[in-house]
This record gives sequence, structure tokens and C-alpha cells, in this order.
Amino acid sequence: MQDKFVKNAIGRLVPTEVNGRLQIPYMGVGKYHPEGNKYAPPIVSCSDFPADGNKLVATLKDALIKAGLRDGMAISTHHHFRNGDLVGNQIFEIAAELGIKNLTWVPSASFECHAPLVKYLEDGTIHHIEGSMNGSLGRFTSTKGMKGLGILRSHGGRYQSIQDGEVVIDIAVIAAPTADFFGNATGDRGPAACGLLGFALADSQYANKVIVVTDNLVPFPCFPWQIQGNYVDYVVKVDKVGIPEKIVSGTTEVTKSPDRLLLAEWTAQFCNEAGIIKDGFSFQAGAGGTALSIGIYFADILRDKGMKARFARGGSNKYLVQMLEEGLTDFILDGQTFDLEGVRSMRENWNHVNTSPFTSYNYHGKGNFASMLDVVILGATEVDTSFNANVVTHSDGMLLHGIGGWQNCIFSKCTILPVPLFRDRIPIIKDDVTTICGPGELIDVIVTERGIAINPLRTDLIEAMKNSKLPVKTIQQLKKEAEDICGVPDKAKFTDEPVAVVKWVDGTVIDTVWKLA
Repeated sequence: MQDKFVKNAIGRLVPTEVNGRLQIPYMGVGKYHPEGNKYAPPIVSCSDFPADGNKLVATLKDALIKAGLRDGMAISTHHHFRNGDLVGNQIFEIAAELGIKNLTWVPSASFECHAPLVKYLEDGTIHHIEGSMNGSLGRFTSTKGMKGLGILRSHGGRYQSIQDGEVVIDIAVIAAPTADFFGNATGDRGPAACGLLGFALADSQYANKVIVVTDNLVPFPCFPWQIQGNYVDYVVKVDKVGIPEKIVSGTTEVTKSPDRLLLAEWTAQFCNEAGIIKDGFSFQAGAGGTALSIGIYFADILRDKGMKARFARGGSNKYLVQMLEEGLTDFILDGQTFDLEGVRSMRENWNHVNTSPFTSYNYHGKGNFASMLDVVILGATEVDTSFNANVVTHSDGMLLHGIGGWQNCIFSKCTILPVPLFRDRIPIIKDDVTTICGPGELIDVIVTERGIAINPLRTDLIEAMKNSKLPVKTIQQLKKEAEDICGVPDKAKFTDEPVAVVKWVDGTVIDTVWKLA
């Protein structure tokens, strides 16, 4: 599919062209400096819009036709409903009905509820996906391949790519739990309230046409508005935009596994002994069950010490909300709402702040929140002895996950990955990870149920933990322990056909995902 490949700065073979567009290979952390101006959508005139502000159209199909839906366009959606999204699939059902082909889908993330879109990848309605390819969509990509190359980006990388004009969105469809006829919209209230709509911010600002779809139309003005109606072309009222209960998925429940609870306990103890937990510190824990458990341990430590955090970065959940309402943190800076308690808190607590990938993660901005965090707790599918980490493919090479905010978060002052030493008797520590999503220089600590490895670059952490009773080991020792138990697994077998690329936070290409043999 691609005839030109080069080795990038981390030694991975990457294409110099993707879907007809020239690419910049990864150069190293902070080495690529962009030039030029941000992308801007066309200038429009108020004379082309209703003077009374009423932008309602009868159906989503009508709105897509009015927006000029045609072959080859890029269509974007957001994922704040997570596995409860009811709008994304409808867009492509309508496109297929109209005979539209070769669309690019630019979701902020996909979930298993989007599995029906596989048939539109097969029949050419969708040419390729630029977002995440989770579950069934990932399996299809790894085994059959899309008509174009998939592009995996972080949440911040998605904002960066839209802002910089790498991705020009023709039509953005924003599912909103509450909106008015002008297009002002919010996610924190209404029958389908899902929290914030920050992942749709770039779409609203930069797309050529913007459609807001809501099941809760309120009189003007909808306030507070998270999406401004001045960006919106059309508003559609439907019966239901999403299932809010399904914003909670299996990855947003506290773990009950004894091994993973041990990971959580050791991670919190490490942070305490290393001096990371202190009055006014800041933290972010991911949405996985282990990370959520770590947040509970953090709360216990702060309570015992009579301290509080200055801010916690969300994904918000009931445990963070409890910390906020107990006074154990001054603020939640929320990027995504993970349960209905988070939705309630955003509506009721002034210091539960809705943010966006622009403020939190965009690398082509004048700073972002991620690097200001004292510690971030994340997951991984694999790590290697150079501390490089993978979050999109498994050791069998199957593409099953998106990047989310993971790449952006590893710029924190301390990045910790609590991971089991092996999954299904397959060691997760490798000589080389299957797919590099983040360079080892940004990964500081690996916590497993058989020991903790500190990146040799972090001599300060090694010094701080030299008298600890925690089992601090080298990553090579952990790798050997896993292989002594499980053996050395066979490497995944690939063809020489690329199916997707992984972008780094600055828009350069850090790795290639290959079709399975």
C-alpha cells in the first residue's frame, strides 16, 4: 500500500506518506517545531442564517444533506457517551442509504457500540478511521485492513491535528444532551446527561459545517453552554442521543482483583515514600480499575496526613467527586466524565471544572496542564526494557485500543504504569514492544505484583527509595521473573502491509501497525 518507509528517531519503520499526505517521522521528544498558522474554516455571513436564530431542521438526514454530504468527506463525532452513543452509527447508515463513499471518520474515540460500522468499512462507505479503532473495529483493521490507512492519535494529538489543518473536518456531528435552537449545547444536564463535551470543542471551532443533535431542546439560551451556537449550522431534535448509564464501562470500575489491588497499594505507597504526595500536589489517575483504586489510597493518605491536593485531573468519577466534596482536593479539572456522579458534580460543584484537549493536552499550544501534574497513573498493554510502552496493540499484534490521553499524560513530573507482570501467561515486559506509543524517557516507574522498576534516568526516585521496604528491582529482573514463570512467548507474525500509523503528540509518526499474517 505504501512504497516509501524510513526509520524514525526511535528506530521504527514508518511511511513517509499516508492516504496521499506527506508525513514527518518522529524526531524525538520536543525536537519537532511546527511552522505556519493554525487552520481556519471559511468565513461566513450572518445573512445566510436565520435572523431569529432558529437553526432547527427536521432530521439528521436533512441536516447532512444541507451540509453538503458527498463522497470523500471527513466526518467527525465525539465519544462522551462512550459505549452508549446512539448517533455515530446513524450518520453512516444515512450515508450508505444516499450512496456516499470513501468517507473518513474522525471520532474522538470508538467503542464496541460502533461495531456495526464494520460493514461500512467493508462496502467502502468509510474509507478509513482517524481516531481510535477499538474492539471489533481494531480486529477488522488488523486482519483485513481498511481501504486507507488508519491513523491513531491521542486526545491532544486529535486537537492538534484539527487545529493545524492535518485533518480538515467537513462535517462535525455533535451529540448534545441539552441544546437550544441556536446551537448552544451542554452535556451536564438533560435526560441523557453525560458530563462535559470538551472532545467536541475542536470540531465545533474548525469544522466547515457543524450539526448539533439533541434529545432535550430547551428555550434559548441553553446555559451554561459548552458548545457555542455561533459555531453551529444546524440543530436536530431526536428521541434519544445516548444512553448515559453506558458512559460507565468495565474499565471505569474499581478492581476487585487481589493482584491489582496490590498494584494500587504499592503505587500509592511508592508515591508517599518518594515524597510525591504532599500538601498541594496534583495527580491524575486513568480510567482503569487499578488506577481508580489508587485514587482511593491517595485519599486515605491525604486524610491521614491532614493534607489536600490542589487539583486532580479527570476523567472524573465518584471517587474523585468524594475527594472534592470532602475537601481533599480543591479542584477537579475534568477532561471526560466517567460516571453519573461525575455528571452530577459537574452540574453542582463550581470547582468541578470542564476542560478540553486544548487546555489539557494540545502540544501545539503555549503550554498545557499535563506537564504541570506531579504524578499520573496509567495503564499499558506492554513495556520494554527501555521503558518504551504500548497501549494500542497486544503482544499478538492485534489492534484493540485507542491512545486516549495516555501520550499526553506521560509528560507529567512522574509517570507510573502499574501493570501485571503477565496477562494470560504472556509476559508484558519485552525486549521491544510490539508498537511504541510512548518513548521510555517519559516513563518513570513500572509497578508489578512482583516488584517495582524505576527508570535509571530517574536517579532522584532511586535515591528516594533506597531504604524502602517495597520490592524495588531492575526491569531486567522483572522480565526474567516473568519469563521464568511463563517462558518466552513467540513474537507476533505480520505481513509487510501497514494498516495504521501511530502519531506522536506533535503530529509526527512514531510507529506503524502492520497487518497480521
